Order: sequence, then C-alpha cells, then structure tokens
Amino acid sequence: MRHTLAVLVENKYGVLARVAGLFSRRGFNIDSLAVGTTEDPTLSRMTIIVNGDDHVLEQVMKQLNKLIDVIRVIDLGSEEFVERELALIKVNADANNRAEIIQIVDIFRARIIDVASKSLTIEVTGDVEKIKAIQTLLKPFGIKELARTGIVALNRGSKSP
Repeated sequence: MRHTLAVLVENKYGVLARVAGLFSRRGFNIDSLAVGTTEDPTLSRMTIIVNGDDHVLEQVMKQLNKLIDVIRVIDLGSEEFVERELALIKVNADANNRAEIIQIVDIFRARIIDVASKSLTIEVTGDVEKIKAIQTLLKPFGIKELARTGIVALNRGSKSP
C-alpha cells in the first residue's frame, strides 16, 4: 500500500541525510522524496512516498518523530489531499512526427519548453497516472531523457499540518 507522508522539519543542513539514513537503516524504501522550504524560511517540508502495510507506516512515523529536527509527521492518506509531480521529457522529433507529438502534448495540457532540430522537450504536471500516461504515449517516438521531481502534496481545504 502506498502512503504519502508530510514531514515538517527544521531547515538545517544534515536533516535530509538523517531522514534518508533512518529509512536506509530500517530497510524501508523511499519511492518518492521532495523537499523544499515552506512559507517560514526556518522550516522545510518533505513529502515522502513509502510503500508498505500499516505496520510499516506506523514504524516509519514513530522513527521520524524521534528525530530531533522533525517537528511534525502527518499521514496524508488519512485525509483528503492534492498531489502533483513535474516531469520533463525530451523526445525524438522530426518533421514527420512533430504534429503528432504536439497533439499528445495538447491533450495532456502539457507544454513544449524547448525545440531543437531533432527533439522536443515537454513539461507536464499532474498526478502520477497522468505522468505515466503521457510517458507511455511518447515512448514510441523515442524518449531521449526523462527527469521527474517527485511528488509534492498538501491537505485539501483550510486545514494545515
């Protein structure tokens, strides 16, 4: 089962390494990790995606809460939340297939952010399924490079962690 955790931490050097080390030492795999400062520059927010049953989730949350720099850990799966990911996809494109690629980009409400003689670079934002879907449709053209940010998530509505 996939769990989305929002972890509020102090914005200090070494915090990311301590959190990642905790997962490593316990044998838990991080499927996605996105980190950035919050509206308060002294705090950072980590969005961590981890797979496992409820026991794994409980252990991860307990271990995270033991770290000194961790302020709060929230399982977003227990509440309504929104999540997004950004992907940059560089795909082979020539005069024969550009129109078809542009049509796919338009359907997914993505954007072409770079045009070269033999490639297009596409920016797409959405949930994991949307990213996978456009990637699948672009694969036959030949994906030259792919970069994904990892998932970021927030509670819905006026609730804050």
